[in-house]
Amino acid sequence: MAFPQTAADAQGSRHRLARRLAVLLGLSLASPALGETSGAAPMPPATATVEALDLSLSPECRVPGSKLYTLARLKAVKAALKEKRPIHVLSIGSSSAGLGASASYPVKLENALEQALPDVQIEVEARGLPGEVASGAGERLRSMVAEMEPDLVVWQVGTNDALARVDIEAFGEALDESVQWVKSHGIDIVLIDPVFTESLADDAYYTQMVRTVQDVARREAVPLVHRYAAMRFLSTQRTTEAHMLGRHFRLNDLGLRCMAEHATRAITLSLLQPDAAKDAGKIDPSKIDPNKTDAVKTDHATSESTKPDPTQTGTPGSGPTRTLKQP
Repeated sequence: MAFPQTAADAQGSRHRLARRLAVLLGLSLASPALGETSGAAPMPPATATVEALDLSLSPECRVPGSKLYTLARLKAVKAALKEKRPIHVLSIGSSSAGLGASASYPVKLENALEQALPDVQIEVEARGLPGEVASGAGERLRSMVAEMEPDLVVWQVGTNDALARVDIEAFGEALDESVQWVKSHGIDIVLIDPVFTESLADDAYYTQMVRTVQDVARREAVPLVHRYAAMRFLSTQRTTEAHMLGRHFRLNDLGLRCMAEHATRAITLSLLQPDAAKDAGKIDPSKIDPNKTDAVKTDHATSESTKPDPTQTGTPGSGPTRTLKQP
């Protein structure tokens, strides 16, 4: 039978736990866990870890890597780098609609990518529509891909579907089908999950929509930008969420800049993923230091001095083969 602790005993236990964590991690203790408030907030569980912020990001946009991205291989973009040709990026989703502050998003994404990949020509074209849901975007995607023949599609998805209360299973099927179609044509795709807002933080339907995007990204092995988790983390660093999110679930100028930086970080670190099993020992993704921004630049410089290996899985000498289906 467990005996109840006195207030002094409980406080002493928390202090001992805090000291133990500080010694084990070699870092100062973090802020209260997400969703908790300062003051009388309970101490984090013993399994909690303290993770450094990604210092390669602007100070206003810095979040830990675990709250920022899930990495996966980008074969088409890497092939374009090796062939020293421009990288064509198609951006779709709500913030690509070109209304108000959103009109600056393609420029912010293009600038961020060019800074991360020096001496590489990046061309970003945005084709989003206001309020468009995943099924509609998927239908348009076929004609857009046939017209542009991009190397990479960056898709902000889920927010409009959640606001329209689209059936989650139907949403997941539509997204999965579109991602598979893009991949089948030798084109890379990066997903960006829904925005975070305090008003829907406890809404089971909305959070399930976020998880569905994550499930599709994991199942299809494509990079994912954790916009929801990143915005939630950043909202705890300031008094309100208004620093990134304006009216009607639209990102403000800072929110768009941070999203462009976050997407760029996911893309550049995904380029460090090994191309094939024989290269698996060359780069350990778990050991990538997010604060060393020269990693991708070095990888790019190396690739330019080496001819593509036609026998390497996913990187044929002629680049990805694309047989585009006309809509």
